Amino acid sequence: MGLLDILLGRTKPVAPDLDRLFALPSAAVTLEAAVGFTPTGHGAVCFATVEGAAFEQTHREVQALLDADAGRAGSPVELTRDAYGYSWLVSRRTPDQLPELVNDLHAVNSSLEAGGFGPQLLCSLIGFTDGTGRRLALVYLYKRGTYYPFAPLPGVGQRRDSALELQVKAALADDLRIEEDLSRWFPVWGAPGL
Repeated sequence: MGLLDILLGRTKPVAPDLDRLFALPSAAVTLEAAVGFTPTGHGAVCFATVEGAAFEQTHREVQALLDADAGRAGSPVELTRDAYGYSWLVSRRTPDQLPELVNDLHAVNSSLEAGGFGPQLLCSLIGFTDGTGRRLALVYLYKRGTYYPFAPLPGVGQRRDSALELQVKAALADDLRIEEDLSRWFPVWGAPGL
């Protein structure tokens, strides 16, 4: 970064650090103790939709990599598209397999990045629920290297439980690098894996 950048207030973007995903299992322990949320076993990686043979090859490689896990039943990764046109690679595990789910998400992100699709990566999320059926996602922003909680309210309409999100932010401040700019806490309505 040069002197002109400093004078104009420009900052260097944070480099993506996929290894921050590995902090999720310990953060899940804190989350359960603080607010009673446990993992659902579902997670997903979101990216701008990509077409073409190169992406199909990368998707097959990810599928083959995760298929090699003998302890998994069913299809390891499912490719879906949401109503907003974004693509999601969804992984499902049992709720007690959070470290394995994190490994899946890391492998998907790393494979897409190595395949040249890093600029299309948007976020990764892992779903949580509590005893009353409330849902919560911890969302990792790929380009910012930060997390934020997303808690949709049940029922009709797109409403968030902002109080719960702020409570989770405070509870996980020592475990995860939380996104400080609340305007970047984008809602992920209808996200698979949530």
